[in-house]
Amino acid sequence: MKAGHQDIRRYLVSAIEGGDFPAGSRLPTERALCEQLATGRSAVRGALAVLEGEGWVRRVPGSGTFVARGGARDEDVALLSSPAHIMEARLLIEPRLVGLVCANATPLDFAEMQRCLDAGSGAEHSEVFERWDTALHEAIAAATRNPVMIAACRLITRARDGSEWGELKRRSLTPERRAAYQREHGEIVSALRRRDARAAEAALRGHLLGIRESLLAT
Repeated sequence: MKAGHQDIRRYLVSAIEGGDFPAGSRLPTERALCEQLATGRSAVRGALAVLEGEGWVRRVPGSGTFVARGGARDEDVALLSSPAHIMEARLLIEPRLVGLVCANATPLDFAEMQRCLDAGSGAEHSEVFERWDTALHEAIAAATRNPVMIAACRLITRARDGSEWGELKRRSLTPERRAAYQREHGEIVSALRRRDARAAEAALRGHLLGIRESLLAT
């Protein structure tokens, strides 16, 4: 039996979420999808229309169909979230990651955290430091091996990108604060390496409280 448009939608959403089609990439042509999924063009077109309406893809006449930045719900969250909302979410979610990290992290996970730490330490500009700061927190989330927690942290990153977070961070990130953040990052990773969940949670919570204080007081 040929795949219907809902089956094709589910397949494409799964592929996008799984990283097979990153944001900004072009999907296979309608003809290629028909051949790959052994279905008709009307079903493929129906699935793409639904995905476009949901915000997953953008169709550009003459160029093809491109993966948008997340689904419509993610974009709505980014537009509606203030830095205060983001910090509330981070304080609720991120300290609770450490138990899973201590239980599930591999040597490769710790190597990735160290890579982010080293790159942040060597960053010449605040913008570069901020990118590695974000990468470190994402590496910690990835080490949980829990797709729900990973997705939640990615949503927080998208909300940061869509709010005034960046401007506030640039104004608040003095050389002294940057050095403090780097030191705190090292303490967090060190506790995680020891698989000391209590120390890691305390270090991460203290780090986030410091960010909130400097960011929202700016």
